[in-house]
Amino acid sequence: MREISLDRLRTLVAVTDRGSFADAARALHLAPPTVSLHIAELEDRVGAPLLLRKRGHVGPTSIGELLVERARRLLTDAEQALDDIQRQVEGLEGRARLGASTGVIAHLLPQALEVLRKHHPAIDIQIAVLTSQETLSRLVDGTLDVGLVALPQPPVAGLVIKPWRRDPVMAFVPAHWRCPARVTPEWLAAQPLILNDTTTRLSRLTAEWFATGGHHPAPRIQLNYNDAIKSLVAAGYGAALLPHEATTPLPDSRIVMRPLRPALWRRLGIAHRAGHVERSTQHVLDVLWDLRLA
Repeated sequence: MREISLDRLRTLVAVTDRGSFADAARALHLAPPTVSLHIAELEDRVGAPLLLRKRGHVGPTSIGELLVERARRLLTDAEQALDDIQRQVEGLEGRARLGASTGVIAHLLPQALEVLRKHHPAIDIQIAVLTSQETLSRLVDGTLDVGLVALPQPPVAGLVIKPWRRDPVMAFVPAHWRCPARVTPEWLAAQPLILNDTTTRLSRLTAEWFATGGHHPAPRIQLNYNDAIKSLVAAGYGAALLPHEATTPLPDSRIVMRPLRPALWRRLGIAHRAGHVERSTQHVLDVLWDLRLA
């Protein structure tokens, strides 16, 4: 069964609205024979007359009125669909799916979301809390658009992974403890510890840091939620090693931060698929990139 083209429906609506084949041809920038052909093809497809010609005026038949009514809705929907798609192509609307760890989501990502809300309010940011490996896997299979991942990472075919920022890892210690000005692996290994769980890159970094002093301490508890870890430190349950971004609020007064000796850094990268990047995704990447020095 042959389909009805939108061009033919647009011609039918124009003739009905103007009551004239000639006026419809001028409005649509078509030759009059083309308008006649469009109507003839529609009538052939429907199997019934759609227009009545009398006394110099053209009007729809009852079947024609029904088709014109449906045609208006179809044409409106088609124009709206094209407008919506164009807005997404231009980056005025759209969706960006982002994966990140809880540590990044806690303080860094909200800063980016605030900027995006102000300048690109019609972009829907969908966030998934994932490990770096989960984020990279989902970028590869196309279910994420942007990932914030721990570095270093081996090259992944089809992905671009760029260094984003470097933040110092600090010792978070209960304020009532007596602790040195710079915390060493030897001192911290002798304290009750609250550490990130072993699925995280930070866990591997801190294990390597302790190992520089020949220590392999067992923590009292392992978590993957930095704010919960800080709450436990504030309660005096133990000390922790956590990254500290420059824009992060100072910790609870029951916590003191101390630099490490030797120093330790958490490095993060921005990952996305290689090749064409949709404008909405590019806006997210641009805003995140501006946070690399924050």
